[in-house]
Amino acid sequence: MTMTQTPPRPKVALIAGPTASGKSALALDLAEAVGGTIVNADASQYYADLRVLSARPSPEEEARAPHRLFGTQDGAIAASAADWAIAAADAIDSALAEGRVPIVAGGTGLYIRTLLDGIAPVPDIDPTIREAVRALSPGEAWAALQREDGDAATRLNRNDAARIWRALEVVRSTGRTLASWQDSRTGGIADRIDIIPMILLPPRDLLYARCDRRFETMLEAGAVAEVEALLARKLDPELPVMRAIGVRDIASFLAGDCYRSEMIAAASAATRRYAKRQYTWFHHQPPASWPRDDGQDLAELVTLLRTKLLTH
Repeated sequence: MTMTQTPPRPKVALIAGPTASGKSALALDLAEAVGGTIVNADASQYYADLRVLSARPSPEEEARAPHRLFGTQDGAIAASAADWAIAAADAIDSALAEGRVPIVAGGTGLYIRTLLDGIAPVPDIDPTIREAVRALSPGEAWAALQREDGDAATRLNRNDAARIWRALEVVRSTGRTLASWQDSRTGGIADRIDIIPMILLPPRDLLYARCDRRFETMLEAGAVAEVEALLARKLDPELPVMRAIGVRDIASFLAGDCYRSEMIAAASAATRRYAKRQYTWFHHQPPASWPRDDGQDLAELVTLLRTKLLTH
């Protein structure tokens, strides 16, 4: 009897971690070492309007290896994690078809989780129900959620209004809890690839110092002019591109509502808070088997990942 051997699944590198952790540098060095294509997994870097404020790779860096999904989304359109995941899966398949190694790199945990595990197929929410739920105060919504989805109320922070509203509108509109929908996720690619992950978690004091230096560098690179151009588009202020870190602080400075020093302090503090949340997420949420590293020796990490990616 002839035994049919299952072909090996294609290898895909994943480099993740908080902002300013060194992901881009590692991804670029690795791409040059293995013939890789870098696929962006950072929500801000996805938007065309935010090259400077998102610390997107420079044109010189992009010339060193193929880059995909960097600056390809118009800021006037709010991209969902599902939208990005579809585009990322296509980019990964294209890289594999070209004989290149896909290297997914970024710090947006929701994007990465959606790409790998899929997304819950929650139907569109009834607009009337959404309006009624969003009209509730966080306290009122949490009390209602306790009655209608007690598990979610227990799981969520009672001050996290956005997630509380979401859980409440889902159970009211669909008759099913959000958790039950999430148990039936579809569209993930984890079962058809061999993921080679690396999570970068530098010492916190070093990470925060990098965050402060990064914003100063952004200002020198033209962040103020970038926000001026963004404001000129007169976009909805609630769009993700308008809520990116630094945009509102620079906008306040341009409006004369704060001094430059106050703008820098506010944006730097926001960057550190964001990095702290990302650090916590990447420390706890991904599988324990995924390696964590402080990222201080990029050459060693490139060698390690190269060996894993190119060994059959």
